Amino acid sequence: MNLRITVKMPKLAVSMQDGTLSEWLVADGSEVKEGEPLYVVETDKAAQEVPSPATGTIRLIATTGEDYDVGAPIAEIIFTA
Repeated sequence: MNLRITVKMPKLAVSMQDGTLSEWLVADGSEVKEGEPLYVVETDKAAQEVPSPATGTIRLIATTGEDYDVGAPIAEIIFTA
């Protein structure tokens, strides 16, 4: 059984409506662990590392250097039970 968890652009501040995916800290297809830093988001105020919400194999969807709306899917984590 495969469980897919969608990784979405987070809302890091009350006024945040979008953010720039500035860097992936993991490679597509790699194993990630819950809490491990996955990517860096830049806003007009700061850059912040965002941790993995789950453990599994990551499939990257979004491209670095692009802006994404809060809640937009940027990756999937696939957990095989």
